[in-house]
Amino acid sequence: MTRAFLRMNVLPTLTLTVCLLAPALASAQQSASSEAPALQPTTCSVEGLMDSIRRGMNSRSEAYKLYLRTLLRESAVNLPRAELQAAFEREYDPVMVEHLAAALVARTERGLEDDAFQVVAKRALEDRDPGLRAATVRAMRRTGALGRSGEMFERLVRDPSPEVRMETATNLVEDTHHVYGGHHGPAADTAVSAAAASDDPKVTAKVLGQLMTGEISSDSARKLEKLLGSDSAEVRAAASTALGGVPVAEMANARQSLTGMYRDEKDPTVRKAILQSIARLGFSGAVPELQRLRAVDPSMTSEIDSWIRVLNMNHQDWSLILREKQRQQQAR
Repeated sequence: MTRAFLRMNVLPTLTLTVCLLAPALASAQQSASSEAPALQPTTCSVEGLMDSIRRGMNSRSEAYKLYLRTLLRESAVNLPRAELQAAFEREYDPVMVEHLAAALVARTERGLEDDAFQVVAKRALEDRDPGLRAATVRAMRRTGALGRSGEMFERLVRDPSPEVRMETATNLVEDTHHVYGGHHGPAADTAVSAAAASDDPKVTAKVLGQLMTGEISSDSARKLEKLLGSDSAEVRAAASTALGGVPVAEMANARQSLTGMYRDEKDPTVRKAILQSIARLGFSGAVPELQRLRAVDPSMTSEIDSWIRVLNMNHQDWSLILREKQRQQQAR
């Protein structure tokens, strides 16, 4: 094992591990025998940790760098809050800003201080450097941020920087899926509101095109219906897709909106999205409506007939219907 490897990989890990074990050392001192030398608990040094991580980030191993980031986040509960915040506020390396922000968010996630998260949110919204704003947004990914501040996301999707806006869109998608399992109404409502508040069609389309909308509110359903009138075909297609998954109470309105839109829509990609959502909302019950739409646009006839064939198989699970539709498409 070379000295360079020890310096780059082993020593940073040892430093972080000692910090993680500090509370255990204090506990061990109480149970040690009277003859044994007393173990003295020490306070983790934020600067020492950051120096170790900076060196470790030069490693060629992505797995090792991920390990260091995880260790810092797990160490956050044992770090002095004031030092951690001060280090975050004076740091200007985007990589380190992201790691320090994640450590502060972790303190809030572990129930230590609610305002630790607010410190991170403030920098995400107000830092003059768009690269640092984007790094801070990434630090909040797959955390409970979506449930803490819907207003923050509505501001972030209007950020002047395209990078910040797209990082925010990624957070909205991943948080609803990985933190809330795609079945939490308030989280989905926050995502819909943010998507609707954005002036960037790519952001709106990214969020709505991947959002699970089975638990959204009536207010969110109305926002989706309004977005069907967007000037952007990309947004219209995404809003059409999102309407295909609305709750039972919203299905009738969604079907009516999509059917009416189909007759006037000219973009073939949007029309395909509409047909898919009509099929999803009705399953085999959508066949009569699809048959009536065959005459609207002859170029869509084969697409409609494909949906009719699949729906007539009477599958009761949407994933099976979609899989069969895709199989038929690939076979053509």
